[in-house]
Amino acid sequence: MTSTAPNPGLGPIMLVDDDPDLSAALAASLELAGHQVIAHQDAAAALAGLDRRFPGVIISDLRMPGLDGWQFFAAVQALDADLPIIFITGHGNIDEAVSALKTGAYDFLAKPFDPDRLLASVARALEKRRLVLDNRRLAAIAANAAPDPLAHLLALAGDDPAMLALRDRLTALGDADIDLLILAEPGCGRDRVARAVHDRSRRRARAFVAVNCAAIPAEAQGLELFGQPGPRGARGRLAQAEAGSLFLDNVDALAPAVQLRLVAALDTADVRLIAAATAWPDQLQPDLQIRLGGVRLAIPPLRQRRDDVLMLFGQQAAQAAQRLGQPLPPISASVRAHLIAHDWPGNLAELDNYARRFVLGLADDGPDLAEAPGTSLAERLARIEAGLLREALERHGGRIEAVTAALSLPRKTLYDKLARHGIDPRRYRRPGTSRPPLP
Repeated sequence: MTSTAPNPGLGPIMLVDDDPDLSAALAASLELAGHQVIAHQDAAAALAGLDRRFPGVIISDLRMPGLDGWQFFAAVQALDADLPIIFITGHGNIDEAVSALKTGAYDFLAKPFDPDRLLASVARALEKRRLVLDNRRLAAIAANAAPDPLAHLLALAGDDPAMLALRDRLTALGDADIDLLILAEPGCGRDRVARAVHDRSRRRARAFVAVNCAAIPAEAQGLELFGQPGPRGARGRLAQAEAGSLFLDNVDALAPAVQLRLVAALDTADVRLIAAATAWPDQLQPDLQIRLGGVRLAIPPLRQRRDDVLMLFGQQAAQAAQRLGQPLPPISASVRAHLIAHDWPGNLAELDNYARRFVLGLADDGPDLAEAPGTSLAERLARIEAGLLREALERHGGRIEAVTAALSLPRKTLYDKLARHGIDPRRYRRPGTSRPPLP
């Protein structure tokens, strides 16, 4: 086996050709375009390196000694009928081309062929392969979907380093009975993280009482939290949370007098206070700030953990399909592009709304229905531009040269735009593998 030089990029491409000179030239052309190439001169060896998880495309000669191209093709189809294979041959004719395409080959090129035509075919085949694998992941997520009572854990899902750190902090907190503050944008699942904190504590068997402070008029907040005095008075939320946890979302919306009363009441109540705000609430009374300042859990917005979007979408779509009694549809190319390119300003809440529309077959119906009202034209254009930049980076594996060519942008202009939108191209680069030089 001979493998080609490591370029992070669009591949991988498995190249199978027994002509070492042609193979080296073809590999160099593919790598120049940004692909990772794994080259074999023997079809049997190539087959040994394949499985259903292979994320790329196969380019194979038809006429080879030993296991020829047709036998190799039959073995690949038996392994994974959705794995794209592009045939190249110096002995091609129309009959062979038609036969190859009818039996499931992705494309057929007779030597000599235009390199640009091969690159275009490879690009389309890779996009098809990504879509196939994404739909398989979606189906796997659906098959293992958690029932709705555990849906709050979705806010803690993902492999982004910030989410891994958040889960580690929750594990470390364990039964530590300490008040804490959750900092996150709206739609990030602050209530679900709060519930997860409660469920991991020694108070898990007692009440978890949630209050959205911003939804209660200031004059009614005291009655809501502390209840109505007297034998016939209603119990307030604080009393309902006795021996359990009280979650105050948008805690910064509490009136100052209610804050002071809350601090005094917590001194004598057996209640764990979990609060949430979008940012550190400077307007809180000092005693309440001190009480909440010991432990802070930060949930990153969805735009900062884009690698988790597809997995989260899969979980939400699977749960939506269960709730709605609908089959889970396959992801289309336009849905996949939207998942990659969109900023998700509404975070998990917006993604959940999109997942429901997807299950109902409405995901491709015009502009995003979750667009925030009052968004200016400049803001919408900026989001569109950021989405196009991310889509190009994803398509070209973070390679700046390829992105500048695809978008017809000077290098400096591209970097300026990336900086303006807070986009790091390094997040889109795919790792390559090293190889010995060609003989």
